[in-house]
Amino acid sequence: MMWAQLLVRVGGSGLGLRASRDGLLRVSGAGCAGKRQQQRQASSAEAALQKTPLFDFHRKHGGKMVEFAGWSMPVQYKDSHIASHMHTREHCSIFDVSHMLQTKVHGKDRVKFMESLVVADIAELKDNQGTLSLFTNEKGGIIDDLIVTKTDQGYLYVVSNAGCADKDSANMKARLAEFKAAGLDADLEFLDEALIALQGPSMSQVLQGGMKGDLSKLTFMTSTLATLFGIPDCRITRCGYTGEDGVEISVRRSRVVELTEKLLENSEVKLAGLGARDSLRLEAGLCLYGNDIDETTTPVEATLVWTIGKRRRQTKDFPGADIIIPQIKAKTARKRVGLVSTGPPVRQHTPILSPDGKVIGEVTSGCPSPCLKKNVAMGYVDAAFAKNGTAVHVEVRKKAVPATISKMPFVPTNYYSG
Repeated sequence: MMWAQLLVRVGGSGLGLRASRDGLLRVSGAGCAGKRQQQRQASSAEAALQKTPLFDFHRKHGGKMVEFAGWSMPVQYKDSHIASHMHTREHCSIFDVSHMLQTKVHGKDRVKFMESLVVADIAELKDNQGTLSLFTNEKGGIIDDLIVTKTDQGYLYVVSNAGCADKDSANMKARLAEFKAAGLDADLEFLDEALIALQGPSMSQVLQGGMKGDLSKLTFMTSTLATLFGIPDCRITRCGYTGEDGVEISVRRSRVVELTEKLLENSEVKLAGLGARDSLRLEAGLCLYGNDIDETTTPVEATLVWTIGKRRRQTKDFPGADIIIPQIKAKTARKRVGLVSTGPPVRQHTPILSPDGKVIGEVTSGCPSPCLKKNVAMGYVDAAFAKNGTAVHVEVRKKAVPATISKMPFVPTNYYSG
């Protein structure tokens, strides 16, 4: 029970803390007049937020709605954060990720266009294969992380973060204008589709019951179009943000409630919110844009060198390549690392200290791990302290708490490779 209270209080790398301050959940603990005023403020704040096609469905099913990246999203449902987290690890859960930006890139020069923006080798991808990549700027910083899939339908399918949607679309539009001015053939189509993620070890058995194709042939980071539970043209991509086997399903807005209800008919499936999504991704060692990576961090500092295609390292023709490529050999002054500790929970912005008390870095995400029953975090430290097993301290409530630099993921991933 104590661990559950800690996790709820911390809210996973600051997510729950923001949720409790966004005006939507700030009604308790005030006098009658204060409550009425806060309720009006909450109502006004909520009205200004964007809503996914599942908004009413979330409310109907007990979703506690919070502001996230300008959207009203469920942070959890009737089950506790920990129960939802563990259900995903042991069974499977549905996450609404319709707030994310979905884009199709068309045209015969679509690969060249995308490679002018990201670090991945898109040309080497097989049909219906995808990869995690990074939009970078000319200073080598990370504009956003995204997944690019090279479909066999004559377009690239791109999914990027909701919080970066405006700058991502502006970045792509600006480059597109340059491309067209140079006589090259590419076009952008920003999709108005819903997107849900079904994540967990029983995902395959649940989904297979609603489709004719053999799901065992769809391996990690591959994609297909299929009819699901009678709903046509669903794009199913075997990926996710939990470390578990899972899929993300792009579906028509008008039919996403129907699909979600069909999935929930299986007793293996429950709804899950942002709280569980955050602690699951942190256990899996996955970055949250704006916390763990941003425009001030390079792929090398963030230990994301593996996202840079080998050919792209030779051609050096992506934004910031002149800064990023030399860092691969020369190393960097700081490095993203995992941390494990016991005792009080570690939160974002917690200072990381050397054994003699010198500040050597800062935590970017942290929460109690429901699976490991200890605190896990990631952050940046001076490169000299980045080796796994190095003893450090984290400063919690002005006290130095012992911690250890740890390999990530903290919990083994279960991606399906066939």
